[in-house]
Amino acid sequence: MPLPTKDAATALLHQHVRDDYQRHHALMVATALEGYAVHLNEDPLLWYLTGLLHDLDYEEHPDAHPGPSLQWFKDWGYPGDLIHAVEAHAYGYHGFKTLPQTKLAAALLACDEISGIFYAYRKMNPVPYGQMKPGSIRKKFKEPSFAAKIDRRTIQLGCDQLGLDLDTHLANLVRFFAVLA
Repeated sequence: MPLPTKDAATALLHQHVRDDYQRHHALMVATALEGYAVHLNEDPLLWYLTGLLHDLDYEEHPDAHPGPSLQWFKDWGYPGDLIHAVEAHAYGYHGFKTLPQTKLAAALLACDEISGIFYAYRKMNPVPYGQMKPGSIRKKFKEPSFAAKIDRRTIQLGCDQLGLDLDTHLANLVRFFAVLA
């Protein structure tokens, strides 16, 4: 089965994810991955869909995530790179020990958790994502008490595997997120 369109994947997301924050999170990660795909000359649709669907089962199966969605993706014939990236994004959780082996998996690690820092920063300081200052986000990143549940180690692991320093990553994300409302 070929990859779904963005519209079909969004419908799938809405079928499984009802929480507005989780839907917004999925869109943030999808937008970031699509931006990196263009930046790295990779497949923008594959990267976008990986970001959009990476937490597809989280609301319905939080204690098994991403196990159920990995099986769904296999059953639906989705590409191995998408499946690997979704599995690797759970590194260290629920018994998942798969380290990222591809640029897509590394980018998902780098972009997933950090979108929560951007979201929390916007709640505190309501400016459009595209007008945020990377240095301000970096400062919040360095404060363990800010968005305390965010796993900063996995963000750094993803950046390291992509060969990005945190400042460059933050500047890229501000640029990529500028399209978000």
